[in-house]
Amino acid sequence: MILLSTLVFFGLLLVGLDVGFSMILAALIGMTLRVGPGVDPVMAPLTLASNVDSAALITVPLFVLAGEIMNKGGVTRRLIDWSAAMVGHMRGSLSQVSVITNLIMAGISGSAVADATATGSVLIPEMKKEGYKPGYAAAVIGAGAMLGPILPPSIPMILYAVMANLSILRLFLAGVVPALLLCAGYMAICAIVARRRNYRARERATWNERALVTRTSIWALLMPLLIIGGIRSGLITDTEAAGMICVYALIIGLFVYGDLKLRDLGGVFYDAGRTAAVILFLLAAAGPFAWLLSESHIATAISQSILGVSDNPLIVLLVVNVMLLAVGMILEPLPALVMFVPTLLPIQAQLGIDPIHFAAVVIINLMIGMMHPPVGLLVFVTSAVGRVPIWSVAIEILPFLGWSIAVLVLISTFPVLTIGLPNLLM
Repeated sequence: MILLSTLVFFGLLLVGLDVGFSMILAALIGMTLRVGPGVDPVMAPLTLASNVDSAALITVPLFVLAGEIMNKGGVTRRLIDWSAAMVGHMRGSLSQVSVITNLIMAGISGSAVADATATGSVLIPEMKKEGYKPGYAAAVIGAGAMLGPILPPSIPMILYAVMANLSILRLFLAGVVPALLLCAGYMAICAIVARRRNYRARERATWNERALVTRTSIWALLMPLLIIGGIRSGLITDTEAAGMICVYALIIGLFVYGDLKLRDLGGVFYDAGRTAAVILFLLAAAGPFAWLLSESHIATAISQSILGVSDNPLIVLLVVNVMLLAVGMILEPLPALVMFVPTLLPIQAQLGIDPIHFAAVVIINLMIGMMHPPVGLLVFVTSAVGRVPIWSVAIEILPFLGWSIAVLVLISTFPVLTIGLPNLLM
């Protein structure tokens, strides 16, 4: 029955049906053909509703809205200017600027696709003009945008925290060091490639120029600090922080930078609502499928199979990583997250692995899936934004993918890289 539901799910995906509807239909078929006592049809809508019945999920549309406002309010251009002033003198200057800009954008939108679209539309054409290979230009943007869901505010982290009943702030903090490691490696790769291909550097900005561009960009640069600082201080909750950032973003876009007009707000709210609806519908759609897995004890069987490999937490984490890297080849991160987290949580609990460490490993693993085919969401997005052949982006992104996997191994082996900062600050 579960095998049939799984085959139906992947079959529907292959014919082009949306992931959420595919999960719902596959679960309904499984419920109908379930061996033993019949399933009351009301379980389908009940499980759909129960999966999104959490006050913490209010933060999802709010953070999405804040990101949309900031992206449409002139933030991207100012962050690019600030990054250029700070690292534009380094070898392969525009590629370095791309990585740093995406690192900062990650602390604003929390969405890899939004960051790739916003920065790629500006920087990929610029890199092409300066002689960068088109595939490499798109790959740099794709790798940098992958930082979006790892740094706070991160939509995948919020979803995981809700499903596993974890502290959102602790999980946010757990992504900071891995994101900085990824960023440092990406910048080193950019420097090596620039040296080999003779990509030039720009003139070093003067301290006066840096001070000027920092003054104009400071409102955007403060946003991640306001989110973490506000929640950490205890003055506001996660939800209140998300609402506050929306107001902050509106004030900046409308009155400080002035790039956002009142007439634009309708489109901004529409885009944010559509994005948030897709995320929450996906989480709701996983409800019936997760219930079916639970009732069929499939999650228990998978957990026991993985635990049967070894009782060493490090070995088990390695097995989980290999499994999730394979999953990332066929599923996008959010569907994979909502489908596999309920299965993996018993493994973490039984072995006594720190839940924050385990969550960070799972999330970063699934985010890496956006960088490689056949799904490779960021490969497709940057290819479309930069009008570059997909295969050339997929080839050029391989060094960044290799470093991402190396960081995954590091954080799996040394938990302090993920739990050190949360434990220090909290």
